[in-house]
Amino acid sequence: MKSAITISLVNEARGGPFVYWDDLAAGFAAAARHGFDAVEIFPPAANAVSVGSARELMEKHSLKVAAVGTGAGWVKHKLRLTDPDPAVRAKGREFIYGIINLAGYLGAPTIIGSMQGRWEGVVTRERALDWLAEELKALSERAAAHGQVLLYEPLNRYETNLFNRNADAVEFLTQRGLKNVRLLCDLYHMNIEEQNLAESLRQTGALVGHVHFADSNRRAIGLGHTDIAPIAAALRDIGYAGYLSAEILPLPDAETAASQTMASFRKLTSSSS
Repeated sequence: MKSAITISLVNEARGGPFVYWDDLAAGFAAAARHGFDAVEIFPPAANAVSVGSARELMEKHSLKVAAVGTGAGWVKHKLRLTDPDPAVRAKGREFIYGIINLAGYLGAPTIIGSMQGRWEGVVTRERALDWLAEELKALSERAAAHGQVLLYEPLNRYETNLFNRNADAVEFLTQRGLKNVRLLCDLYHMNIEEQNLAESLRQTGALVGHVHFADSNRRAIGLGHTDIAPIAAALRDIGYAGYLSAEILPLPDAETAASQTMASFRKLTSSSS
Protein backbone atom coordinates (compact mmCIF):
# COMPACT_ATOMS: atom_id res chain seq x y z
CA MET A 1 0.00 0.00 0.00
CA LYS A 2 1.05 3.57 -0.68
CA SER A 3 0.55 6.87 1.17
CA ALA A 4 -1.03 10.10 -0.03
CA ILE A 5 -2.14 13.42 1.41
CA THR A 6 -4.66 16.00 0.22
CA ILE A 7 -4.19 19.46 -1.27
CA SER A 8 -7.26 21.67 -1.82
CA LEU A 9 -7.26 24.67 -4.14
CA VAL A 10 -10.98 25.34 -3.62
CA ASN A 11 -11.65 28.41 -1.50
CA GLU A 12 -15.35 27.52 -1.14
CA ALA A 13 -14.34 24.24 0.56
CA ARG A 14 -12.37 26.02 3.29
CA GLY A 15 -12.90 24.32 6.62
CA GLY A 16 -13.24 20.95 4.90
CA PRO A 17 -11.13 17.81 5.36
CA PHE A 18 -7.99 18.71 3.43
CA VAL A 19 -4.52 18.97 4.94
CA TYR A 20 -2.85 21.50 2.65
CA TRP A 21 -4.47 24.48 0.99
CA ASP A 22 -4.15 27.02 -1.81
CA ASP A 23 -0.55 26.46 -2.94
CA LEU A 24 0.12 23.36 -5.04
CA ALA A 25 3.90 23.79 -4.97
CA ALA A 26 3.97 24.20 -1.19
CA GLY A 27 1.69 21.18 -0.79
CA PHE A 28 3.95 19.02 -2.93
CA ALA A 29 7.00 20.16 -0.95
CA ALA A 30 5.33 19.40 2.37
CA ALA A 31 4.17 15.97 1.19
CA ALA A 32 7.71 15.12 0.12
CA ARG A 33 9.15 16.39 3.38
CA HIS A 34 6.89 14.05 5.35
CA GLY A 35 7.71 11.09 3.12
CA PHE A 36 4.39 10.60 1.30
CA ASP A 37 4.25 8.70 -1.98
CA ALA A 38 1.66 10.93 -3.61
CA VAL A 39 -0.72 13.86 -3.32
CA GLU A 40 -4.47 14.00 -3.96
CA ILE A 41 -5.53 17.26 -5.61
CA PHE A 42 -8.88 19.07 -5.37
CA PRO A 43 -8.95 21.89 -7.97
CA PRO A 44 -11.72 24.47 -8.53
CA ALA A 45 -11.76 23.48 -12.23
CA ALA A 46 -9.56 21.55 -14.63
CA ASN A 47 -7.95 24.69 -16.05
CA ALA A 48 -6.84 25.79 -12.56
CA VAL A 49 -3.95 23.32 -12.67
CA SER A 50 -1.26 23.41 -15.34
CA VAL A 51 -0.40 19.87 -16.44
CA GLY A 52 3.16 20.95 -17.21
CA SER A 53 3.67 22.62 -13.84
CA ALA A 54 2.15 19.68 -11.99
CA ARG A 55 4.39 17.24 -13.82
CA GLU A 56 7.41 19.36 -12.92
CA LEU A 57 6.40 19.21 -9.25
CA MET A 58 5.90 15.46 -9.50
CA GLU A 59 9.37 15.01 -10.93
CA LYS A 60 11.04 17.49 -8.58
CA HIS A 61 9.65 15.83 -5.46
CA SER A 62 9.45 12.22 -6.74
CA LEU A 63 5.72 12.15 -6.04
CA LYS A 64 2.74 10.71 -7.90
CA VAL A 65 -0.79 12.08 -8.06
CA ALA A 66 -3.03 9.56 -6.30
CA ALA A 67 -6.33 11.01 -7.52
CA VAL A 68 -8.04 14.25 -8.52
CA GLY A 69 -11.31 15.27 -6.90
CA THR A 70 -14.39 16.85 -8.44
CA GLY A 71 -15.95 18.24 -5.25
CA ALA A 72 -15.69 21.83 -6.49
CA GLY A 73 -18.32 20.96 -9.06
CA TRP A 74 -20.80 20.96 -6.19
CA VAL A 75 -19.37 23.26 -3.51
CA LYS A 76 -18.31 25.98 -5.97
CA HIS A 77 -20.44 25.51 -9.10
CA LYS A 78 -23.55 23.75 -7.66
CA LEU A 79 -23.50 21.02 -10.30
CA ARG A 80 -24.95 17.57 -9.59
CA LEU A 81 -25.20 14.46 -11.75
CA THR A 82 -28.73 13.81 -10.48
CA ASP A 83 -30.07 17.35 -10.80
CA PRO A 84 -33.63 17.50 -12.23
CA ASP A 85 -32.45 20.06 -14.80
CA PRO A 86 -30.82 18.27 -17.77
CA ALA A 87 -28.76 21.39 -18.50
CA VAL A 88 -27.22 21.22 -15.02
CA ARG A 89 -26.48 17.52 -15.47
CA ALA A 90 -24.82 18.26 -18.80
CA LYS A 91 -22.69 21.03 -17.28
CA GLY A 92 -21.72 18.66 -14.48
CA ARG A 93 -20.67 16.02 -16.98
CA GLU A 94 -18.54 18.52 -18.90
CA PHE A 95 -16.94 19.77 -15.68
CA ILE A 96 -15.97 16.21 -14.76
CA TYR A 97 -14.74 15.44 -18.28
CA GLY A 98 -12.25 18.26 -17.81
CA ILE A 99 -11.09 16.87 -14.47
CA ILE A 100 -10.79 13.37 -15.96
CA ASN A 101 -8.58 14.74 -18.73
CA LEU A 102 -6.41 16.61 -16.22
CA ALA A 103 -6.14 13.55 -13.98
CA GLY A 104 -5.42 11.28 -16.93
CA TYR A 105 -2.53 13.44 -18.08
CA LEU A 106 -1.15 13.17 -14.53
CA GLY A 107 -1.60 9.40 -14.44
CA ALA A 108 -4.40 9.47 -11.89
CA PRO A 109 -8.06 8.48 -11.49
CA THR A 110 -10.90 10.93 -10.84
CA ILE A 111 -13.21 10.93 -7.80
CA ILE A 112 -17.00 11.30 -7.94
CA GLY A 113 -18.22 12.18 -4.46
CA SER A 114 -20.43 15.16 -3.64
CA MET A 115 -21.28 15.74 -7.30
CA GLN A 116 -23.40 12.59 -7.30
CA GLY A 117 -26.19 14.58 -5.66
CA ARG A 118 -29.33 13.02 -4.13
CA TRP A 119 -32.94 12.18 -4.89
CA GLU A 120 -35.57 14.55 -3.55
CA GLY A 121 -38.64 16.54 -4.55
CA VAL A 122 -39.82 15.66 -8.05
CA VAL A 123 -36.88 13.27 -8.55
CA THR A 124 -37.59 9.70 -7.45
CA ARG A 125 -34.83 7.40 -6.28
CA GLU A 126 -35.28 5.23 -9.36
CA ARG A 127 -34.93 8.21 -11.70
CA ALA A 128 -31.88 9.51 -9.84
CA LEU A 129 -30.17 6.12 -10.04
CA ASP A 130 -30.89 5.90 -13.75
CA TRP A 131 -29.26 9.29 -14.25
CA LEU A 132 -26.34 8.33 -12.03
CA ALA A 133 -25.73 5.11 -13.97
CA GLU A 134 -25.91 6.98 -17.27
CA GLU A 135 -23.40 9.58 -16.12
CA LEU A 136 -21.00 7.09 -14.51
CA LYS A 137 -21.00 5.07 -17.74
CA ALA A 138 -20.06 8.08 -19.86
CA LEU A 139 -17.50 9.33 -17.35
CA SER A 140 -15.89 5.93 -16.84
CA GLU A 141 -15.52 5.55 -20.61
CA ARG A 142 -13.65 8.86 -20.72
CA ALA A 143 -11.45 7.65 -17.82
CA ALA A 144 -10.77 4.39 -19.65
CA ALA A 145 -9.50 6.37 -22.64
CA HIS A 146 -6.76 7.62 -20.31
CA GLY A 147 -6.09 4.12 -18.97
CA GLN A 148 -7.72 4.98 -15.65
CA VAL A 149 -10.71 3.83 -13.62
CA LEU A 150 -13.36 6.16 -12.24
CA LEU A 151 -13.68 6.28 -8.45
CA TYR A 152 -17.20 6.45 -7.01
CA GLU A 153 -17.51 7.33 -3.32
CA PRO A 154 -20.43 6.24 -1.12
CA LEU A 155 -21.03 9.09 1.33
CA ASN A 156 -22.70 9.16 4.73
CA ARG A 157 -26.44 9.77 5.05
CA TYR A 158 -26.01 13.46 5.82
CA GLU A 159 -24.36 14.08 2.43
CA THR A 160 -26.33 11.85 0.05
CA ASN A 161 -29.26 9.45 0.08
CA LEU A 162 -28.11 7.53 -3.01
CA PHE A 163 -25.59 5.05 -1.59
CA ASN A 164 -24.20 5.09 1.93
CA ARG A 165 -22.89 1.53 2.25
CA ASN A 166 -20.27 -0.19 0.14
CA ALA A 167 -22.31 -3.35 -0.44
CA ASP A 168 -25.22 -1.39 -1.91
CA ALA A 169 -22.89 0.54 -4.19
CA VAL A 170 -21.21 -2.68 -5.34
CA GLU A 171 -24.60 -4.17 -6.19
CA PHE A 172 -25.49 -1.06 -8.18
CA LEU A 173 -22.23 -1.05 -10.16
CA THR A 174 -22.61 -4.76 -10.90
CA GLN A 175 -26.26 -4.59 -11.94
CA ARG A 176 -25.64 -1.60 -14.19
CA GLY A 177 -22.56 -3.15 -15.81
CA LEU A 178 -20.25 -0.31 -14.78
CA LYS A 179 -17.05 -2.28 -15.21
CA ASN A 180 -14.57 0.60 -15.18
CA VAL A 181 -15.80 2.09 -11.89
CA ARG A 182 -14.21 1.30 -8.54
CA LEU A 183 -15.22 2.37 -5.05
CA LEU A 184 -13.51 5.02 -3.01
CA CYS A 185 -13.89 3.63 0.51
CA ASP A 186 -13.68 6.51 2.97
CA LEU A 187 -13.10 5.24 6.52
CA TYR A 188 -14.82 8.31 8.00
CA HIS A 189 -18.04 7.74 6.05
CA MET A 190 -17.78 4.01 6.69
CA ASN A 191 -17.49 4.61 10.43
CA ILE A 192 -20.94 6.23 10.29
CA GLU A 193 -22.65 3.74 7.99
CA GLU A 194 -20.99 0.32 8.17
CA GLN A 195 -21.55 -2.20 10.95
CA ASN A 196 -18.06 -3.65 10.50
CA LEU A 197 -15.49 -1.69 8.51
CA ALA A 198 -13.08 -4.58 7.95
CA GLU A 199 -15.81 -6.97 6.81
CA SER A 200 -17.22 -4.35 4.45
CA LEU A 201 -13.82 -3.97 2.80
CA ARG A 202 -13.45 -7.74 2.48
CA GLN A 203 -16.85 -8.00 0.82
CA THR A 204 -16.03 -5.13 -1.54
CA GLY A 205 -12.83 -6.95 -2.52
CA ALA A 206 -11.35 -6.11 -5.89
CA LEU A 207 -13.74 -3.16 -6.30
CA VAL A 208 -11.86 -1.20 -3.62
CA GLY A 209 -10.08 1.33 -5.81
CA HIS A 210 -8.95 3.96 -3.31
CA VAL A 211 -9.11 4.49 0.45
CA HIS A 212 -9.49 7.72 2.39
CA PHE A 213 -7.38 7.21 5.50
CA ALA A 214 -9.37 9.13 8.11
CA ASP A 215 -10.23 8.47 11.74
CA SER A 216 -13.73 8.49 13.24
CA ASN A 217 -13.55 12.24 13.96
CA ARG A 218 -12.16 13.10 10.49
CA ARG A 219 -8.74 13.72 12.00
CA ALA A 220 -5.55 11.78 11.30
CA ILE A 221 -5.60 8.05 12.00
CA GLY A 222 -4.65 7.59 15.63
CA LEU A 223 -6.44 10.75 16.81
CA GLY A 224 -9.92 9.18 16.95
CA HIS A 225 -11.33 5.82 18.01
CA THR A 226 -11.12 3.81 14.76
CA ASP A 227 -9.36 0.47 15.28
CA ILE A 228 -7.10 0.43 12.24
CA ALA A 229 -5.53 -3.02 12.77
CA PRO A 230 -8.48 -5.11 11.47
CA ILE A 231 -8.97 -2.66 8.62
CA ALA A 232 -5.34 -3.05 7.60
CA ALA A 233 -5.68 -6.83 7.81
CA ALA A 234 -8.75 -6.74 5.56
CA LEU A 235 -6.95 -4.60 2.98
CA ARG A 236 -4.04 -7.04 2.97
CA ASP A 237 -6.42 -9.97 2.65
CA ILE A 238 -8.02 -8.56 -0.50
CA GLY A 239 -4.63 -7.71 -1.99
CA TYR A 240 -5.19 -3.97 -1.96
CA ALA A 241 -2.06 -2.21 -3.22
CA GLY A 242 -3.47 1.28 -3.77
CA TYR A 243 -3.31 4.50 -1.81
CA LEU A 244 -4.27 5.29 1.76
CA SER A 245 -4.95 8.99 1.32
CA ALA A 246 -5.38 11.42 4.20
CA GLU A 247 -8.57 13.34 3.44
CA ILE A 248 -8.63 14.75 6.96
CA LEU A 249 -9.02 17.97 8.89
CA PRO A 250 -5.72 19.82 9.37
CA LEU A 251 -5.96 19.54 13.16
CA PRO A 252 -4.41 20.56 15.41
CA ASP A 253 -2.50 21.96 12.42
CA ALA A 254 -1.50 20.74 8.98
CA GLU A 255 2.01 19.67 9.89
CA THR A 256 0.89 17.66 12.92
CA ALA A 257 -1.89 16.05 10.91
CA ALA A 258 0.58 15.06 8.19
CA SER A 259 3.13 13.77 10.69
CA GLN A 260 0.53 11.72 12.57
CA THR A 261 -0.80 10.26 9.32
CA MET A 262 2.66 9.18 8.23
CA ALA A 263 3.42 7.67 11.63
CA SER A 264 0.18 5.66 11.49
CA PHE A 265 0.84 4.61 7.90
CA ARG A 266 4.36 3.42 8.68
CA LYS A 267 3.17 1.50 11.72
CA LEU A 268 0.46 -0.15 9.66
CA THR A 269 2.70 -1.10 6.75
CA SER A 270 5.64 -2.21 8.89
CA SER A 271 3.37 -4.56 10.86
CA SER A 272 2.24 -6.16 7.60
CA SER A 273 5.71 -7.02 6.36
